[in-house]
Amino acid sequence: MRILLVEDDELLGDGLQAGLRHCGFQTDWLRDGESARLALASEEYAAVVLDLGLPRLDGLSLLRLLRGAGDDIPVLVLTARDATTDKVVGLDSGADDYLVKPIDLDELAARLRALIRRAGGSSAPTIRVGDLVLDPAARRVYLDAVPVEVPAKEFAILEMLMRNAGKVISRAQLESALYGWDEGVESNAVEVYIHHLRRKLGHSRIRTLRGIGYLFEAVA
Repeated sequence: MRILLVEDDELLGDGLQAGLRHCGFQTDWLRDGESARLALASEEYAAVVLDLGLPRLDGLSLLRLLRGAGDDIPVLVLTARDATTDKVVGLDSGADDYLVKPIDLDELAARLRALIRRAGGSSAPTIRVGDLVLDPAARRVYLDAVPVEVPAKEFAILEMLMRNAGKVISRAQLESALYGWDEGVESNAVEVYIHHLRRKLGHSRIRTLRGIGYLFEAVA
């Protein structure tokens, strides 16, 4: 899943981006609130990790702008402000979760997965479609209870398709889940990964709708 990290500390931001990518999140990193505001207006993200003490536009102001515009994207505030009043203000301003630095990366990743699950209307830790189960935390896929080897890029595509089973997902949306700003988009990458997934999981699960996108069938 693609997320936006907004953190002005260079050392921490670089470490968090690398760590979150290792946990399976395609992570774009910005260093100020105004750039984040523009990115959120033009890009599609599953969640935001937001520092409060940001230049140009502070985190609370950005959060209030998002909620005032009706944007319900999950936002996890990550800040050094540990006073109870700061937590109350952050949560009452629209934050979905609040973590105080320093943080444990595994806990941050788990909280993000929980936020994304709830935003998608599910509380289950795994995604199940028929006899196919995807475990975002363990990065594992099971077909009829048998493990299936699925590399990272294929896993990202499969997760997006399964989370949206029964809905058409465009090629652009899948590319967005695969690549960050600092990565080049390969012209036929999506088609190649879809081909590999069909070979492993069966050809009837993922339908290609020419000129529209891909549909993951609720029943294979």
